Amino acid sequence: MTITAETWKKLDRWLVVLIALHTFVVGAGLLLVPEWALSFGGWESIPAPFFPRQAGIFHFILGIGYLAEHRKLGTVALLVMAKTFAVVFLLGTAVFGGAPWFVPFAGVIDGAMALVALLVNRHATHPVEVGG
Repeated sequence: MTITAETWKKLDRWLVVLIALHTFVVGAGLLLVPEWALSFGGWESIPAPFFPRQAGIFHFILGIGYLAEHRKLGTVALLVMAKTFAVVFLLGTAVFGGAPWFVPFAGVIDGAMALVALLVNRHATHPVEVGG
């Protein structure tokens, strides 16, 4: 099976769209139902909703940025940078801050998204036919 340059480009676009949708879902949870979202994530003490809602808006801004950058430039630099910072922050918090289960889980998922997005985008922007 051969993966063509066109297939890599389609996969790249769909991957960015799916990652942006994931970011929007997280943002919607934090913005619209912050108490539930934090309870689901394992927090026992729920802060006033301002800061979770602010984080929700931030997720929407990032998701829009992922889509806009990819549409205009075909790159995933913002996505990879944001996910990399998220991994460092989330896993560091889990190790040093005694965070609930969701924090290291989110760190691992964000790391996987960054790595896959980077690798697929490299194939999409530097076409090399793979397969046999």
